[in-house]
Amino acid sequence: MEKQPNNPLHGVKLEQIINDLVTHYGWEYMGYNIKIRCFTENPSVKSSLKFLRRTPWARTKVENMYLKMLKNKR
Repeated sequence: MEKQPNNPLHGVKLEQIINDLVTHYGWEYMGYNIKIRCFTENPSVKSSLKFLRRTPWARTKVENMYLKMLKNKR
């Protein structure tokens, strides 16, 4: 596997991103900021993974939220 030192998402699985965001922000905050049903109605990691893997625009929003979270933690 090629190393990508300038890519903070390299090697981070989508499931880990969701778990970290839920731990840090919670489902309610995530659903408020990213208006998708898998965050607002009966949220679960499993349903979120299924939706985000099929929906590139939503995945991009989640990845951007994760990057902002990482930046704010520093």
